[in-house]
Amino acid sequence: MPVLSSPDAPVAPPPVFSLGDIAALARRVREPVHVVSGPTGRELGLAIGPVPEGPVLGTLPPLYPEWLGGRTFCEAHGVRFPYVAGEMANGIATTRMVSAMAHAEMLGFFGAGGLAYAEVERAVQALARELRSRPNWGVNLIHSPAEPALELGVAELLLRCGVPRISASAFMELTPAVVLCSARGLRRGADGGIVRRTRILAKVSRPEVAERFLSPAPAALLDRLVAERKLTAEEARLAALVPVAEDITVEADSGGHTDNRPLSVLLPRIALLRDALCRRFGYPRPVRIGAAGGLGTPDAVAAAFALGASYVVVGSVNQTVVEAGLSDEAKAMLCEADVADVAMAPAADMFESGVTLQVLSRGTMFAQRAGRLYAAYRAHGALEEIPAALRATLERDVLRASFDEVWQRTRAFWERRDPSEITRAEADPKHRMALVFRWYLGSSSRWAITGEAARRTDYQIWCGPAMGAFNRWVAGTFLAEPANRSVVQIALNLLEGAAVLTRAHQLRTYGVPLPTGAFVYTPCGLA
Repeated sequence: MPVLSSPDAPVAPPPVFSLGDIAALARRVREPVHVVSGPTGRELGLAIGPVPEGPVLGTLPPLYPEWLGGRTFCEAHGVRFPYVAGEMANGIATTRMVSAMAHAEMLGFFGAGGLAYAEVERAVQALARELRSRPNWGVNLIHSPAEPALELGVAELLLRCGVPRISASAFMELTPAVVLCSARGLRRGADGGIVRRTRILAKVSRPEVAERFLSPAPAALLDRLVAERKLTAEEARLAALVPVAEDITVEADSGGHTDNRPLSVLLPRIALLRDALCRRFGYPRPVRIGAAGGLGTPDAVAAAFALGASYVVVGSVNQTVVEAGLSDEAKAMLCEADVADVAMAPAADMFESGVTLQVLSRGTMFAQRAGRLYAAYRAHGALEEIPAALRATLERDVLRASFDEVWQRTRAFWERRDPSEITRAEADPKHRMALVFRWYLGSSSRWAITGEAARRTDYQIWCGPAMGAFNRWVAGTFLAEPANRSVVQIALNLLEGAAVLTRAHQLRTYGVPLPTGAFVYTPCGLA
């Protein structure tokens, strides 16, 4: 006998087969969608709701933005979304930004890199007072090879104030500071597992650096920290059983310090390394791989998750949000950028080593002017050896002050921050020249933050190609207006768009005909 439907049973809407209707249903990612065949058996369509009558070739379950990444990331960090607002240095990633992300059940990091200890201390204490009961906030610990005492001091500050998450960036080697943050507070839980008090998210762009963070901390460093009474013997013993970081952020072509590697090459390489090291050391918990660099559109975010990223980290585009600690002038310059409007320039913190970083080139001459300073540094052994014509050009067109004037300003800065730099400079003319030229590099980023109008063409604004891609995506939408660009609104739109695009790609694997519009997500106000 035929089964009679209950009069109260929901009636399934009829399947749709036109391209426009298919695209509309494909966007309803929070509902299960059925792939059905048409009357002739040759055409494919979609249906939403109860399973329709007729041939159903497959059903896709609901897809929420929360589910795009690894579920263990959200569980480990007490967040709803697998999304991180990165730590833009010099306080550009403000405490306000970190707070907004925490209240939106995402994770954000304060940009402590490049700031004096007192500035970091004020920011950390303010965040600790407001967010102490929450696990989903953090602060950046940047490798400072020229100032190891500052790096260690910031690390101890973060531990003392109970910062729950630390993003370790620019490290090439493990240092006492980052190992201390990883190992302090390790203990055995009731089930015998090792419990972390502080979680490290390590940002890496090279496999050899990833390997150091994926391995247990070196015994020599642990022994040193125990001898200095910074760790207990039990903490050191437990640190030898776990990786330094259980979250590895793979940083591809990004703003600031970058190796300009494509994410599609770098992330799978480090994921394979992760798997090999987890097998070698027998870790009981999975180590997560995140993606950063080049993420400014839903397409890029969806691609990162498709590569296997457990979470994504967004940086450059957040410099234009209302919460960012950047001047309106600099934000306006960023809003005009396209994908090719970036260049590599010498880095202030690693000037002598020739390290470069990626900056905005549109509307600013910083990259070219900083490059001229580095060329002079490479070619000469002291300021006094620079030919008179070149010296006059650098003083007039780049520094806008004499070498002697800049040295006096530089000397005053280091007297407050680290007097040993003055002693070294007076004994080493090459180092004195480096400090004078670094004055320009350090000042240029501050001018962009404060909006120094007279130095607009000298603004140093860290930026990757993702900024240009973001600008093209939001053109003509409500996010084109800077006043509407909040860090949370951008995050929600990137995630929502990534879910829509992921659903479209899933349907395409079934052979469902999809118009190109199905792979486009237009930003809208989300809550």
